Amino acid sequence: MPPELSPEFLDRVRTRLARFQRRAVEDGKLVRAAVAVVLLPNRPGQPSFLLTRRTATLQRHAGQWALPGGRRDAGESAAAAAVRELWEELGVPSTRLEQVGLLDDYVTRSGYAITPVVIVASSIARLRPNPAEVAAAYRIPIETLTLPGMPIIGEQDGAVTLRLRILGRYVHPPTAAILHQLAEVVVHGRETRVDHFAQPRFTWR
Repeated sequence: MPPELSPEFLDRVRTRLARFQRRAVEDGKLVRAAVAVVLLPNRPGQPSFLLTRRTATLQRHAGQWALPGGRRDAGESAAAAAVRELWEELGVPSTRLEQVGLLDDYVTRSGYAITPVVIVASSIARLRPNPAEVAAAYRIPIETLTLPGMPIIGEQDGAVTLRLRILGRYVHPPTAAILHQLAEVVVHGRETRVDHFAQPRFTWR
């Protein structure tokens, strides 16, 4: 049997997300998208999140760190899109997933409104990355987001941004902003906003 998340951790996640008053962006000019913020155990059973690295051959955001996700189909909810993308990118079946909440929408410089859907996948033994989209997928302990010096907040391209150092490399917004809010809400129980953290110019495409 694969390791599972503890009932105590899951109760805390559900309670804090239910209490979180998320901010939705209502703008018909934006393209709607969703990402799956997946909570699952790693091999030792630590609470972790999924992080992928996009393949170098993609037309958009090639080689960048990312959460599984993409553009929503017509009439598709954010949750349905996140679950679909998990299957298409990583081969995770919908039968093993539990949606536990939503984080704030994040508007990108390329005109997308991303809705982060927090999903528990407590008993997935194996990920099957789609090589056409995903170069690699990692289970990162959630405590990584709360290490000393994280996040790294500074100015870039004349705007305030933040970075996360994960696996020896830097993760930038929107992914870094979403993960920082995840840690603030789920780990610390704080209603922290991240929509003011700008994307570096190289992530715009």
